[in-house]
Amino acid sequence: MLSMGKPISGEHHDLYNIEDTLEEIFGLLDDADIKCKGLFLNADSGFDSKKFRDMLDKKEIIGNIKENPRNGDTKNEKYFDNELYKRRFKIEKANAWLDSFKALLIRFETLNLTWVNLHYLAFSILFLRKIKV
Repeated sequence: MLSMGKPISGEHHDLYNIEDTLEEIFGLLDDADIKCKGLFLNADSGFDSKKFRDMLDKKEIIGNIKENPRNGDTKNEKYFDNELYKRRFKIEKANAWLDSFKALLIRFETLNLTWVNLHYLAFSILFLRKIKV
């Protein structure tokens, strides 16, 4: 996990306000001096849209996005690496680790800033556990 967007209401689909969310994430990565060019992004079929793929192409990010059969656009040759896609499990596992922090799982905070800062604290703890310091 390299970055996160700000919280949004849970009743929205995956692509809701994706432009603003991606720009925010790109901004955080730029602030951390992490270059986006050449990164791989694994995403499930909920993110299969032309707009999302175009935004990734603009930043030279390689999108490994599973095609959504409901889009009906199976003629286009889109890059997809099934072996790389299987590694999405790592992200799902990281999300499960975040769920171990009850303050994040059950949202009591009324301020987005508090929620974001609690996530940064959780990311730091998970990182320290990983490097065994």
